[in-house]
Amino acid sequence: MVIALDQITKALIRSSIALGATRHLLLGVTLDHTTNSGVAFSLLSGSAVTVTVLALIVLVVLIYYFARHSSQTLLWLPTGMIAGGALGNLIDRLRIGAVTDFIKFPDWPAFNVADSAITLGVVALVLLIGRGGSASSS
Repeated sequence: MVIALDQITKALIRSSIALGATRHLLLGVTLDHTTNSGVAFSLLSGSAVTVTVLALIVLVVLIYYFARHSSQTLLWLPTGMIAGGALGNLIDRLRIGAVTDFIKFPDWPAFNVADSAITLGVVALVLLIGRGGSASSS
């Protein structure tokens, strides 16, 4: 679901807002059609191979962790969010050489659905691990 929603929203942005253009929504929130060849906050920009390799390593580690702990309550949810977000951005990198970003809050870099899923997935994963990952361990 994350991959589909991410790719659909990015396709809509690419087809309706010119690269570099902005559409104002409300309360300072805008849709800014930008691209990012790096990772969060444009770190490692211009290092497509490095970023792709790092993303694949993170995915392998995540899937390994999930396989070893798949019985933990709800672990599939943050795993799916993180993996879906990483794959959504990886699709962009392989198809167009950079990630399409478009959600922009004041004083914050533009991001996309995949980035949101990764962030929320990491928070959920930390919370699950922090509580032992299972309702029966409380």
